[in-house]
Amino acid sequence: MTCVPVTVASLLPHAWFLNQPQWLLLLFIVVALVVLVYGADWLVEAAAATAYQLGLPRIIVGATIVSLGTTSPEMAVSVLAAWSGNAGLALGNGVGSIIADTGLIFGIGCLMTALPADRFLLSRQGWVQFGSGALLAVACYALWYAQGDSATFGRPLGVLFVVLLVAYLGRSVVWARQQAELHAITQVTDEHHGHEVHRHSAWWLLFFGLLGLAMVVLGGEVMVQSASELAMRWGVPEVVIAGTLVAMGTSTPELVVGLMSIRKGHPELLVGNVIGADVLNVLFVIGFAALAAPLPLTEPGASWPNVFLELHLPTLIAMLVLFRVFIAMAVRRGRFSRWMGAPLVLMYFAYLVIQWGGSVG
Repeated sequence: MTCVPVTVASLLPHAWFLNQPQWLLLLFIVVALVVLVYGADWLVEAAAATAYQLGLPRIIVGATIVSLGTTSPEMAVSVLAAWSGNAGLALGNGVGSIIADTGLIFGIGCLMTALPADRFLLSRQGWVQFGSGALLAVACYALWYAQGDSATFGRPLGVLFVVLLVAYLGRSVVWARQQAELHAITQVTDEHHGHEVHRHSAWWLLFFGLLGLAMVVLGGEVMVQSASELAMRWGVPEVVIAGTLVAMGTSTPELVVGLMSIRKGHPELLVGNVIGADVLNVLFVIGFAALAAPLPLTEPGASWPNVFLELHLPTLIAMLVLFRVFIAMAVRRGRFSRWMGAPLVLMYFAYLVIQWGGSVG
C-alpha cells in the first residue's frame, strides 16, 4: 500500500530517518532500547536516593519510585509520539506495555518461581490496577460509541487521569505508612540500586537524575522516529508497531528489575513493580500523552483501522480479568502457582500473532 509520510517534529529531524535502510532503523531501535534501559536505571537510582534523603517511607521508594522510573520510557515514547502527531503510537505503546508487563513479564516470573501473594498489596493496589484499566476501556468505548471513527481521547480525560495519578500516589503514601512492615521491595531496591548513589551529594544526585532523564527522552525520541518510519514502509498501523516492538522494548526495565529480583531471592519486587507499572501506564503514560495532544482511537487508511478498539483493548480487559482471577486464587494460598504463568504468556503471544496477521496479512 502507499504510505503517507508522518511528519515527526521534535528533537531529531525526521528527515534523518527517511532514507536509512531498514537494518539501520532496526539497529537504531536496539540502541535506543539500551539507552532507555540505562537512563531509566540511573533515574531510578537518583530518585530512590533522594527519597531516602528526604525521609520518605521505604515502601514508597520501591512501590512508587521504582515503578515511576521503569515506566519513564513508556511516558517518553508516548508523549513524544503525541507531540509529533503519531497518536496511534502513544495509545498503542501505553496499552501494549500493560499487556506486555502482565502477560510476558509477570507470566515469565510465574514460570520461573512461585511468586508471593501479598494480601495487603493485592487487595489495594491490585484493585487500582484493574480499575484504571477498566476506566480506560470504558472511556474509549464510550467515546467511540458517541463520536464514531472520529473519536479522540482528549485533553479533559488526560487531566482526569493525571488528577487520579496524584490521588493514587498520595494514597500509596497512606498505605505505606499503614503497612510499614512491607519493606521487601525497598530492600531489593536498596541492594540493587542504592549503595553507590547514596554516597553522593545532592548536586551529584541531581546531575545523575537529569542525565538519566535525558537518556530516556533521547532514547524515546529515536525509538518513535524509527518505529514510525518502519510502520510507514511496511504498511502496518503505527498502533501495532507500538503494541509489539516499542511496547516490549520500553517494558525492558520492568523485565530487568523483575528478573533480577527473582535471582536475588526477592520476587516480591516483580509483583509490586508490575502492578504499579500497569497503573502508571494508564494514569501517567496515557494521561500525559493525552495532555500533549488528543489521541485518535482509530487510524483511517491503515490495513486495520480499528485495531486499538478491536484487539488492544479487548486483550487488555481479558488479561486484567484473568489476572484478577489468579490474584483471588493466590491470596488464599499465599502465592501464585507456577502454572499461572503459562496462560498469561500464551495469551500475550496469541495477541502478537493476531495483530501482526490482521494488520499485515
